[in-house]
Amino acid sequence: MSKSFSNFVTINLLNKNMSAKLHFREHINNQLVLFPERIDKDIAPDDPVRLVNAVVDSLDMERIYSLYYDRGASPYHPRMMLKVIIYSYMNNIYSCRKMENALKRDVHFIWLAGYDQPDHKTINNFRNRVKDEIDNVFTQLVLILAERGFITLEVEYIDGTKIESKANKYTFVWKKTVVKNRAKLQQKIRALLSQIDDAIAQENTAQDESVEFTPAQLTEICEELRGSIERASAESAKDKEDKARLRELKRQAKELEKQRDKLDEYDSRLGQMGERNSMSKTDPDATFMRMKEDAMNNGQTKPGYNLQIATENQFLVDFGLFPNPSDTLTMPLFLTSFQRRYGRFPYEGVADSGYGSEENYRFMEENGIQAYVKYNYFHMEQKRSFKQDPRRVENLHYNAEGDYFVCPMGQHMRRVGTRHDKTESGYVIEQAAYRAQHCQGCPMKAKCYKKKRGNREIEVSHRLIAYKQRARENLTSDKGLEHRSKRPIEPEAVFGQMKNNMHYKRFRHFGKDKVTMDFAFFAIAFNIKKMAAKIAKSA
Repeated sequence: MSKSFSNFVTINLLNKNMSAKLHFREHINNQLVLFPERIDKDIAPDDPVRLVNAVVDSLDMERIYSLYYDRGASPYHPRMMLKVIIYSYMNNIYSCRKMENALKRDVHFIWLAGYDQPDHKTINNFRNRVKDEIDNVFTQLVLILAERGFITLEVEYIDGTKIESKANKYTFVWKKTVVKNRAKLQQKIRALLSQIDDAIAQENTAQDESVEFTPAQLTEICEELRGSIERASAESAKDKEDKARLRELKRQAKELEKQRDKLDEYDSRLGQMGERNSMSKTDPDATFMRMKEDAMNNGQTKPGYNLQIATENQFLVDFGLFPNPSDTLTMPLFLTSFQRRYGRFPYEGVADSGYGSEENYRFMEENGIQAYVKYNYFHMEQKRSFKQDPRRVENLHYNAEGDYFVCPMGQHMRRVGTRHDKTESGYVIEQAAYRAQHCQGCPMKAKCYKKKRGNREIEVSHRLIAYKQRARENLTSDKGLEHRSKRPIEPEAVFGQMKNNMHYKRFRHFGKDKVTMDFAFFAIAFNIKKMAAKIAKSA
């Protein structure tokens, strides 16, 4: 017997002896009872899914119950549906199909749903059903957070970001283009009506070129024109000229209907845009804005919404979606949203310089809100170069009794007029104009202003100067320094968690109502997730 064969026999005998000692547990995957008696046996006591279950059970659901009918087949329980969707958002699951799969595979979802398995269509229908009431659920949750001491609702840190719409970036409609094309269309309609050799159409033709046609007027003209064509067709044409004239009249009537439909489309677009400069064809509520998340780095505009949030201790206490790209015009409406939710305004408001306008300062003062809101040049004005710049109006002395400014050379700049400007929201700003008397030959002229001729003129808003002074005092106080240090880690941290950790960077619905509904679900999930993290940290 060879050596190698004897080794093989020895190894075989060893393997047989080892296999005789091995014992495995019985494996039968088709047994009658696969799960334990309690599904949550393997779910930890401090798992966030239990917090979701407890919070939703404590909510008042009467307004959601009222959305259902008392007849027909019994629907899935709204509390169960709400728990499943909120827990899905907490785990970055925003697709209804993925929620459907989780209800069949994940023990957390199975326990939360009580082994109910609604399909993706049922889940989506539920979200659409409660789209007008889910905002109230968010408000209830914030009040629960206040009761448990997580927040006080006395201060809100405000900031905004732009979230891209689901609409394609090439579905843009620009207001200037629509207005321009509509004016051209009016000229075409006027020219076409002048060509129609029909008494009815001629009577309806506007004599004044400044008068514009409406789709309703063109509809009346088209109906009367069609009636004339039918009467002419009933009378059999005798010669070729009559037949040619009838064919031309039919062509003109068809062209007029086409132009009427186009005019109706332009009017509809302008009505949808309102005061905005753009919109998306597939999502008319979205406005084209420049996004920070620009992969091509070419400043291309995309359809989106301006999301405003208010936070405290990194909990979302309020949110709102606005069509205007600028943050400045959103603050009054956004603060009103807080008052509508909780019955009062916050005692303190903290925001960056993007919100520092006269209108916002005045709104906060009139509603008893202490403004810790920066303004343009707040940090720059504390530098020596700014304080020593003679061109800055802020560095000129003002005499309130005589109502004049004093230039760097001691010359009085008298008031010469007042100008009133109106913002997009309708707020009127009063600008006072002041002019120096003799600037010729002044050694400071080159440093003081750039005009080669005439005397120096300035325009100031005294109300804004007073508001800035109060804002400066607030921001440099001890509490102001505390708010300034906390502001970057309040809404900015929430945006970071939202976009990077929870991957919520783009809306998945069309229309402001559905987009608001979707973010309300996200805000609820975000707050519960944050609450679970704080409870686990303090344990």
